[in-house]
Amino acid sequence: MSKTNSPGNPLLQPKRRISPGIIVVIVLVLALGAGVGVQYYRGHSKVEVSSNGRPEPAVVTGPGTSGKGVTVGKPGAKVNIDLYLDFRCPHCAEFEEASGATVDKLVQDGTATLTYWPLQFVNPDASPRLANAFAAAAANGKALSFVDELYGDFSKSWTTDQLLELGKQLGVGDAKFQQAVQDNTYASWLESVGKSADDRGVTGTPTVYVNGKQLETDQLTAEGLQKAVDAIAS
Repeated sequence: MSKTNSPGNPLLQPKRRISPGIIVVIVLVLALGAGVGVQYYRGHSKVEVSSNGRPEPAVVTGPGTSGKGVTVGKPGAKVNIDLYLDFRCPHCAEFEEASGATVDKLVQDGTATLTYWPLQFVNPDASPRLANAFAAAAANGKALSFVDELYGDFSKSWTTDQLLELGKQLGVGDAKFQQAVQDNTYASWLESVGKSADDRGVTGTPTVYVNGKQLETDQLTAEGLQKAVDAIAS
């Protein structure tokens, strides 16, 4: 008698191997979704300031003077610190985190004036937008606080809407500020600042000069900056 194969259990499905290609696609889709989520958060996260109400140094030289940076502090200080920065430069954010409190103190106590030179080459879209917004804030006496906030939440995209909200929370969000941010009012001035930086030989950010002498990379610390200032002020 011949043997017949018994039919399989219809309730049991054969195991199927998942193609490696499908796994790759799934991973890519998940990664893309996560990236979109992060990007959305960066562009829509709430603006919360930490420096509102803090003492703000006087603006000695405001934005708009061709080839000149924004200088804040007390006129007549023995030391001037030139800071070339880009608001999308991660190393500038690191410098601000490490040395910002030292710079602020030197400016507040009248030891030094601080000149901001905002450059715009790290991110072709964001760097000019943030530099222009900084200029608009500086024109309203909020240079230092604005810088602190931009670097204090470096992960934020700082869209135009977020910049307008920041200005509002810092107390400078009037119609003039809004128009300057939206119309890129300081574009030509920023170009002149970039040309002055090129003429001086600035090739990266952050670049720091103390009374005209450039600090070496290993001096871009709170201690290094303090020593360079003390050598002149003492």
